[in-house]
Amino acid sequence: MALEKNPLSPITLSPPTTDASATLHCVAPARVNLLGEHTDYTGGFVLPMAISFATQAAISPRSDAHYSFTSELLNQTLTIDLDDRSTARGEWSDYPVGVLRQLQQHGIHPPPFDLHLTGNVPFAAGVSSSASVEVASAMAMLAIARTRLSIEEISLLCQRAENEFVDSPCGIMDQFVITAAKAGHALLLDTRSLTYEHLPMNKGALADTQIVVCNSMVKHSVATGEYGMRRRESEEGQAILVARFGVRDLGETTLDQLYLAQSEMSDAAFRRCRHIISDNARVHQAKHAMFNGDPLAFGKLMLSGHASERDDFECSCEEIDFLVDTAAQLPGCFGARLTGGGFGGSTVNLVQRSQAEAFSTALKASYQERFNIAADVYICDAVDGAWRRNIPAAEDLA
Repeated sequence: MALEKNPLSPITLSPPTTDASATLHCVAPARVNLLGEHTDYTGGFVLPMAISFATQAAISPRSDAHYSFTSELLNQTLTIDLDDRSTARGEWSDYPVGVLRQLQQHGIHPPPFDLHLTGNVPFAAGVSSSASVEVASAMAMLAIARTRLSIEEISLLCQRAENEFVDSPCGIMDQFVITAAKAGHALLLDTRSLTYEHLPMNKGALADTQIVVCNSMVKHSVATGEYGMRRRESEEGQAILVARFGVRDLGETTLDQLYLAQSEMSDAAFRRCRHIISDNARVHQAKHAMFNGDPLAFGKLMLSGHASERDDFECSCEEIDFLVDTAAQLPGCFGARLTGGGFGGSTVNLVQRSQAEAFSTALKASYQERFNIAADVYICDAVDGAWRRNIPAAEDLA
């Protein structure tokens, strides 16, 4: 599914409001990915969930011919004309402005507005602060334009904003789960077809676990450098496999096929593809573990996924490896792995609920002692996505 092949079909619910007192609020959560990393730009499978950190976008109409964007966190304001077509500025405002550009390109023209962003999503921590901003902004702009789009359309539009305006080569996972998540569940997403299934985090012994996210405080940006190189290497290997076996992408490629074509690709491309194909398989294996309510099986898949990211995709780092290795030895921990784009960011840990506080304290202390860095640790449950939280009802937009 792509925007070019599936043009947006907005539903106009009523004329844009001119009431300056009418402020609309839209909230988009953060996300953490449990399994399936770097698979979403090669037609693969991912297993993220939404967590309670969130971006709130408050939008209200203006009486002049301008769009205004403000950020409480950064205490900055950007004001542009309605016909402004300037390029990215390399600032936080690129994310909401990029969303506006995509809306305009597809025939949706919000009236002049003030958009104010606030929230508590940790920046550069691997929990997708950028996609949270994009989805909250998109929801707000659609609301003030009195227009609705589907989950798929919103997700793709926000991804395109980041790909084309911000120039960050992200896949579809972040925007999709932030829009479509369901409380108490992770989301198994086929990133090629955009079909998805909510898988229970609240079944059997899994119900007695929590997700603990540990921010290493090592900052990274997926818009530069290593992320883009890994993606190019993955796509290099994918192109060889498509040509040789007639598969559509890595999402339907087997490890046997990869080994048959190993001599035709660089070592880097081979190992990137081996990680992606094996992680796709881990996502499907996790589905069975979740329906069985089996945290032991799920945790083993997480640890295996981290080893693959560390050795084959080479997107980990010393600090992250220490956090994963330490977590795996702590009481109550079933599994741990790097989450997000990598090269820093966060780990995600599956921990016995009764042990979550003690686990968090011990992990922080070990990390502080080893690196003299005070990590942030968040104990999380799976929450609803933006679509279920804050799409204004039709009667509210009338």
